Amino acid sequence: MSSLAISNGTLAQSLWQTENTLVRNITLAVAGSLALWVSAKIQVPFFPVPMTMQTFVVLVIGMTFGWRLGGATVLLYLAEGASGLPVFAGTPEKGVGLAYMVGPTGGYLAGFLAGAVFIGWLGEKSWDRSFLTTLAAMFLGTAVIYAFGVVWLGTVIGWDKPVLQYGVYPFLPAEAFKIALATAVLPLVWRFHTKKS
Repeated sequence: MSSLAISNGTLAQSLWQTENTLVRNITLAVAGSLALWVSAKIQVPFFPVPMTMQTFVVLVIGMTFGWRLGGATVLLYLAEGASGLPVFAGTPEKGVGLAYMVGPTGGYLAGFLAGAVFIGWLGEKSWDRSFLTTLAAMFLGTAVIYAFGVVWLGTVIGWDKPVLQYGVYPFLPAEAFKIALATAVLPLVWRFHTKKS
């Protein structure tokens, strides 16, 4: 593998080089949507509220796949949910399909798409290769997700309610952990990969 191939493109492109990019992209999109599904269903004990790894998976998909494939992967996941599959956190208990998607957490789902596209663009600019830029990218991507989530949550429940108390503050410790985890992992994968090559 040439150093030019490693220096250009996303981590997914560098790890899985192939002439048949359609098969690679379809495989990655389906695998990514399944990872989002699983990450929505597994709750990890954390303080002050249990966490899922979903925002971590969204942002890692975006960063490693790039903005087009990362966005397409999240769109596939959202389409699965819109069709009625119980892929979201709290489904089917809290409803399924479009009814769930326009509920209080709908903005976070839209934020998944925006965050994956945004951080995928940063990934294509090689922001996942150093700890400092990965940290900045993960922070910005998380902020994008929460911005969409808070705006929609406030619209649905009313801005007279403590929107930040409901939709942001309890999740900040878990988000800090996930940002730190991604910041540690992605640059190390790049370093290991470039050394092997």
